[in-house]
Amino acid sequence: MKVKKIKGTQATVDMIPMLDIVFQLVLFFLVSTTFAVLPAISVSLPESSTSKGASVEGITITVEESGAVWFNDAQVTFEALDRELAAFDVGDKAKEEYPVTLEADTLVTNGTIVSIFDILRKNGYSAVNLRTTDK
Repeated sequence: MKVKKIKGTQATVDMIPMLDIVFQLVLFFLVSTTFAVLPAISVSLPESSTSKGASVEGITITVEESGAVWFNDAQVTFEALDRELAAFDVGDKAKEEYPVTLEADTLVTNGTIVSIFDILRKNGYSAVNLRTTDK
């Protein structure tokens, strides 16, 4: 008896559904990721092992090693910082509750930081966060 050879079927893997899923995963992670927009002011923040995360909303005051002071994104002097804080509109919040983040380089003197705290208290701001990095 003559046996017929059955031709084997060739299996192919369709890659299009897998590419669709990978593309959807990439889009999901891109959309769900939040990016913190920080000013491009270079400071070496002090390290702390007990620091906690805080919101980045509100006013940001940055002090560089050279002594340059920044109010949000604008470089100011101490006198201009006083004027900016006095004129800043906090909306419907009280100034005592409005968050202020102080970013000071590790080499900034204690006197400079105390001067900034004096200006903040004079203008009614008391919710001040000191920004640090993790140890």
